[in-house]
Amino acid sequence: MKTLRRVLIALVLGTGALAHAALPLASNAQGIPSLAPMLAKATPAVVNISVQMRDPAENNPLLRDPFFRRFFNLPDQPRGEQSAGSGVIVDAAQGLVLTNNHVIKDAQEIVVTLKDRRQLKARLAGTDPGTDIALLRIPAENLTALAFGDSDALQVGDFVVAIGNPFGIGQTVTSGIVSALGRSGLGIEGYEDFIQTDASINPGNSGGALVNLRGELIGINTAILGPSGGNVGIGFAVPAAMARQVVAQILRFGEVRRGRLGVSTADLTPEIAKKLGVRAGDGAVVVAVQAGSPADKAGLRKGDVLVSANGRPIRGAADVRNRVGLTPVGEEIALGIERSSGRTEIRARVGEPFAVTGSAGEAVPQLAGARVANIEPGMPMYGQVEGVIVVSVEARSAAARNGMRSGDIVYGVGRRRVRSVNEFLAALRAGDSPLRLSLLRGEYRITLVIK
Repeated sequence: MKTLRRVLIALVLGTGALAHAALPLASNAQGIPSLAPMLAKATPAVVNISVQMRDPAENNPLLRDPFFRRFFNLPDQPRGEQSAGSGVIVDAAQGLVLTNNHVIKDAQEIVVTLKDRRQLKARLAGTDPGTDIALLRIPAENLTALAFGDSDALQVGDFVVAIGNPFGIGQTVTSGIVSALGRSGLGIEGYEDFIQTDASINPGNSGGALVNLRGELIGINTAILGPSGGNVGIGFAVPAAMARQVVAQILRFGEVRRGRLGVSTADLTPEIAKKLGVRAGDGAVVVAVQAGSPADKAGLRKGDVLVSANGRPIRGAADVRNRVGLTPVGEEIALGIERSSGRTEIRARVGEPFAVTGSAGEAVPQLAGARVANIEPGMPMYGQVEGVIVVSVEARSAAARNGMRSGDIVYGVGRRRVRSVNEFLAALRAGDSPLRLSLLRGEYRITLVIK
């Protein structure tokens, strides 16, 4: 009996040791393994975000008249739509709150509710629709912030916890593992490098925190993939490394200033690697270099395989786009390159995006603030692509809030290919809501969803 008891104790202790090796939980007051101690430190940094949105009646002078509002049995004063999401305090001293751009889009007023139920009016510091990240400022009074973790060090199978504060009902916490890394091509945002997790992420959790078991911020919960919008075990989060770079640029410039290298890349496959005489594995192969571009001046050649950027590994073509897209214009980026002769490193200075001049363009009713034109001789992409070029976007316009930029080339609306301004405008009129625009930005393909 004593022998059996010793075996059972050994098994229990052994199981506990293995569990602690895989899932290093703290213990609560009763000595039971629990996430509670970590959450007690992390949850005060996760907030609810309530948004007063523009009322459609504001665009109708008739419906702004109190007499006609009573005639149509409407309230005396227009009321904007309420939206709710989550956010994360990332700097207590400056009162900086990270959330999703789609949570605060078109907001007239933003109110942040803390865990202790304090309500604070927030000011928008800047947004980046390409990554679906927005940065808010609130009064810096007795706040708790989450420290950034190293999302680049994540591995599939790591334990994660999703924290949100949805719908004003209070905080919710779900747990799971990292299911996949570097997810892209989902058509959710323009710059995609998602962490995929099976921790439940539902609509009100958008903008909330994905943390590791040390309580460090390793992602901003952004999207779910389900037939009805509900969680089905597949959630996505923007990596903390990407969000941190967006914050740095917004604080420095008030926006994210994306430039270009002047290269087109494709994922490295075993077949391509064999043909080029390089080792198979992760990387992006250069398929074209624009003459006179920063890449050309730095010495990049067709057939080069990009394996790292600023010391961080490149898994594929999407990584190249993301790394260049978050490097400010004028700064250098160190590129690790593999050639048949061996590995080397070159430094390229990220250049200005294409400038579009010489055309007033035509206004787009469905995209207020944007003007487009046909691609004429002398324009950068003439003869290389068919579509329409965005020649100007007014600051703080509807088009700007939806993520359009001067120099974008639109080549598709929904599933319709467009090759001229007339085709573009006709496709917009016939398109369903929300509109999906396929466009080129520099050397990158992006899908914008216009609601």
